[in-house]
Amino acid sequence: MNASIVVAICATVIAVLSLAVSVGEARATRRHNRITVRPFLELRVDLRQDGKAGLQLINAGLGPAAITRTVLSLDGQSLGEYGEESVNVLRSKLSVRPSAVTFRKTLLAADYDQFLLSIGPFDRAKHVEFAELLRHRLGLEIHYESLYGGEDYKTEWNPQPRSS
Repeated sequence: MNASIVVAICATVIAVLSLAVSVGEARATRRHNRITVRPFLELRVDLRQDGKAGLQLINAGLGPAAITRTVLSLDGQSLGEYGEESVNVLRSKLSVRPSAVTFRKTLLAADYDQFLLSIGPFDRAKHVEFAELLRHRLGLEIHYESLYGGEDYKTEWNPQPRSS
C-alpha cells in the first residue's frame, strides 16, 4: 500500500465518523427541543376557607398542552368527556351549583392556571357536599400532548377512599 491509499482510507474513516457524530448530535438536539416545550398538567384540589375553592388545573410545564381526550366520572361511573353537558349533569346532582370552566380539544398555554369547578367564597361548614364531591366522588382524566404530538401524556384526579 502506498501513502495515497492510506490517506484515502483515513479520510474515508474520518468522514464516516463525522457523519455519525452529526447524526447523533441532530437526534440529541431534537430530543432536547421536545423536552424544552413539554407541558406538564397538574390537577389539584384547593379548599381554602373564605377563598375561591375547587378543582384546579395548572400547566406547570414549559410548553402549551394540546388536550386530546378527557373523561369525567362520578362515583366511578363515566359522565363522558369533560364539557358543558357532562358538567351540567354533575352540577344537577348537587345542592350547590359550582362555577365551571369547560373545554373540549383545545390548547392550554404554558402558564395556564384555572379552576375547572369552583365555589367562592368557600365555607367548610356550608359547602361540605362540594368538598366531599372533590375528595371522594369526582374523577377526571385529561390526556394531552406537546406541540410535537404523539406522546399521550395523562394527568388525573382520582377520588380518595373515605376513611372509616
